Amino acid sequence: MKLVRMMGLAVVTASALVFSMTAASAHDPETAEGQAAARTFLADHVPAERHAVTGTAAGVPCVNGMADKYPCKNVDLLSVLPLSGLGGGNGNDIWGWTDPSSGKEYAIVGRTNGTAFVDLSVPTSPKFLGNLPSNGGSSSWRDMKVYKNHAFIVADFITGHGMQVFDLTRLRTVTTPQTFTADALYREFGPAHNIAINEETGFAYAIGSNTCSGGPHMVNIQNPKAPAKAGCVSQDGYTHDTQCVVYRGPDTAYSGREICFNANEDTLTIVDVTDKARPVQISRKGYSGAQYSHQGWLTGDQRYFLLDDELDESRGTDKRTKTYVWDLAKLSAPVHTGVYSSPATAIDHNQYIKGQYSYQANYQAGLRILDVSGVASARLSEVGYFDIYPAGNAASFNGAWSNYPYFSSGIVIVNGIEQGLVVVKPNLGGK
Repeated sequence: MKLVRMMGLAVVTASALVFSMTAASAHDPETAEGQAAARTFLADHVPAERHAVTGTAAGVPCVNGMADKYPCKNVDLLSVLPLSGLGGGNGNDIWGWTDPSSGKEYAIVGRTNGTAFVDLSVPTSPKFLGNLPSNGGSSSWRDMKVYKNHAFIVADFITGHGMQVFDLTRLRTVTTPQTFTADALYREFGPAHNIAINEETGFAYAIGSNTCSGGPHMVNIQNPKAPAKAGCVSQDGYTHDTQCVVYRGPDTAYSGREICFNANEDTLTIVDVTDKARPVQISRKGYSGAQYSHQGWLTGDQRYFLLDDELDESRGTDKRTKTYVWDLAKLSAPVHTGVYSSPATAIDHNQYIKGQYSYQANYQAGLRILDVSGVASARLSEVGYFDIYPAGNAASFNGAWSNYPYFSSGIVIVNGIEQGLVVVKPNLGGK
């Protein structure tokens, strides 16, 4: 599977999409409606002293289906910080951090050659604070999550990379871009494809590593700078991605247990990891149309799970981007209840659910936002999108790798393979 990804990424150009405009000239709609929307947008999102700032993206509303050159629906463009301004390389995963002392929001931007940290205080003018270089080489796959004001970073295909730990509070005093070093390095595995963290329990789950048969490698990170191995989940082999939670869903047999929902290449595999020394596989379920179970996320009530399959578009006859709906009323018997087919024909990648919306980063189709309030009947609907790769909409590995929708400000950050950091603001009727 990694070979397939490498083949797909081989067609990606190394150059970044350089994006620079002024607030006054970024969007010039011909209609009175468009002009009014632009004025309102700038008043709401751009400080008055920045309305005529040159040299940086300063906010472009989505009007008549476009924000500058980007196709859109109900999502406004705030800014683009190209890879050339982030330390170079190609983009991959992304996460966010909110400083609890100031409320300031930051982007943690994965790249092939390191991890960039960006101040989003003024989202129309993101500020690059510095780079944490990759440990031991370059990788197309870098992933990070946050716990207790620390970032935990892994990378695939680098033999000795391990898990970097970076104290995010160091960013508070940065005034000029820095080259950072890690505060700690966990060496119990080398490469790892991905990482998940259950912030409620303080455990990290490195997945697709060279340990645990590729299944979740569990790490106690309750003391962030002193991570300690806690156990392995190896019964079902390689795990591509996971979400691990303290379970409060409808299946009372598992109330209060720590449960991981694993995308295991051809199945949804559910595991009880409460006892790290003795994890228990609850169920392992395939589904019609499976090509490569990639990643998924629980609805807020933990009743349903939305799963994306990374290769069904390129290998199947139906090329539309698909989201697989699972009913988890009984964890020992998950039921695949339906499929949502997007109007787009791109490959799906990472999705995260916040409230009634799923925010999906779907490669060439960009950020797609689905209303999941009808999930009980497997009825999802697209309510917004922002296409960061307007050149195409095909099953190819370009454009939006991932997104982070959890900032209280309502902004969403997207990491593009060629584009870098894209900051947008959905307008979904206040829901």
